[in-house]
Parts: sequence; C-alpha cells; structure tokens
Amino acid sequence: MWKYIGTKECNEFLLSLNLFNCKDKKKYIKTIYSISNNIEKNYKIYKIKKRNGKYRTIYEPNPLLKQIQNKILINILNNKSISKYAKSCHKGISLKDNALPHTNKDIVLKLDIKNFFENITFLDIYNTCFQIEYFPKSVGMILTYLCTYNDHLTQGSPTSPYISNVVMKSFDEELGTWCNFNNISYTRYSDDMTFSGNFNPHEVIIKVRKMLYKLGLELNDKKTHVINKSSRQYITGIVVNKKVQVNVNYRKKIRQEIYYIKKFGLNSHLKKCNINIEPSKYLNILYGKILYILQVNDEDKEFKEYKKFIAKLKS
Repeated sequence: MWKYIGTKECNEFLLSLNLFNCKDKKKYIKTIYSISNNIEKNYKIYKIKKRNGKYRTIYEPNPLLKQIQNKILINILNNKSISKYAKSCHKGISLKDNALPHTNKDIVLKLDIKNFFENITFLDIYNTCFQIEYFPKSVGMILTYLCTYNDHLTQGSPTSPYISNVVMKSFDEELGTWCNFNNISYTRYSDDMTFSGNFNPHEVIIKVRKMLYKLGLELNDKKTHVINKSSRQYITGIVVNKKVQVNVNYRKKIRQEIYYIKKFGLNSHLKKCNINIEPSKYLNILYGKILYILQVNDEDKEFKEYKKFIAKLKS
C-alpha cells in the first residue's frame, strides 16, 4: 500500500496524527524528527526503592514527549485489540477483574516475567503496533522510536503498558486456550501471570517457560509462588480464598485512622502520629484508599460509612 510513498506524503501522514499542538507545519515536522532521532535526551531517569530493598528504574519523558505519547496512546494504540486475559492498563479494567477468576480455587500459581518492559524490543513494538499494513514504514519507525528508549519499552512512559498488552496478545490467546482446555483459569496483569484451579503447577511452569522463550522472555524464578487453599491466597494485593477482599491489615490500618480522627479530631490525629502533610492532602489519600476497598467490594457497609465520613470532612 505504501510502496511508492515519498517524504512529502510521510510528513503529511505525520501531520494528520496531530501528535502535539503546533500550528506551524514545518516546526511540527522538525520537532517530531528531532525528538525521534535523539530520544534518550528527552527522558529523565531516576530510581525508586521497592519493598524488597532493590530499586526500580523509572524513565520519565519530558512534557512534550509525554504529550506526544499520550496522543499516540489515545489516537492509535487504544484502537488496537488486546486479549481478554490481559487485566491491566486499559479502560474499564481493575485489580478486581484480575482477581475474580481465581476466587475459591484449590491452587493459585503466580508467575513473574523477568525484566518485562526491558525485553520488549523495538521490532516487537513495530511489528505489532505500527506495522506497514497501516503506516508508511518511516512513520511506523518514528512512532516506535517515540515510544521506546534504547530500543525497548520503559517504565514511566504512558504508552508502555498498553503496548505490552498488544505485543502479548498472541501469547495470551494461545496460553488462555491451553488453560481453558485444561480447566485452568488464567489472567495476566502486566508482568504478573496468575493461574488457578486443580492442576500440576510444574506442567504449567514448563508450558509458560517454553512460550516465553519464543518471545525472548523468561520467568523470574524467584517470584514463582504456589499457594494452596489452606493458605491465604493473594493476587495483586487482593485475597481470593472465598471472595475478593482487600488485605486485612490494609483494612485494619484505615479503620484505625478513622477511629483516631473521630476520637482526637483531624489535626490532633496528624500531630500525634507525626504526619507532616496538609490535612486536605491527607484526607485525599485516605479517601482514595477507601475507594480502592469499595472498588474491590462495593457492598462493604463499614467502608461505605467511612467514605461518607471522609467526604464530609473534605467538604
């Protein structure tokens, strides 16, 4: 389709995508080429500490690149289909949707893909998201550059999560079909894969390892967990033994905070607990935690009352 397209037509195609607000056509094209040719200069890189004491590298795009990536996400990527087994980073899907298929099961197997984003390559992205059937080759290459750093996905770019779902679609469908045949529930939340039912975990691990190998991916064996029904079964922070429910300690902490606010008053509570943030910001954080619990279980009468209480304080 794009066999005889030239530079002028490619530039017109880029202009039609309206990747950022710029009325000057020449400046628009020059900026797009400049950013895509010097992509590493348009990121701020820093590390944040994880719970296990190790560090996660974050690649934060500058404001203009972030605007461009958001336009790519909204205008291009969101129109691409993903598998029903992918339960993260798309509209209308929550942590609860990832947990529900695994409720009240004999065995829960949790697997993790090692260095997930870093091992999704430039060619993986080009061939699944910006392929030549829909984009002139040079435009597809530019769009791929705009969504990568050093030829791989990054944690920090708004496009990375959805791109990973598009790249993994065929994998998810093939694995999901195999799991259905073997009466196993399967979901994937970014790099976290969950399997549940009554099955031999070793057989699933072998199957997944072989399939990932074909994609240039591998399992993080340190994060492989088999959880029987007799133990507390967690999936992305949600307990699924009998019904979906947020961690009891998480709920207990919020319950305690509400108690202290009612007993001492908001300002005194913050002072006694040495919480050095603005009361309004503290209430917003607490309100968000309550909404998360109600998102998982919208019939929780206790936390419905807490929601009303904090909403009244906020107002």
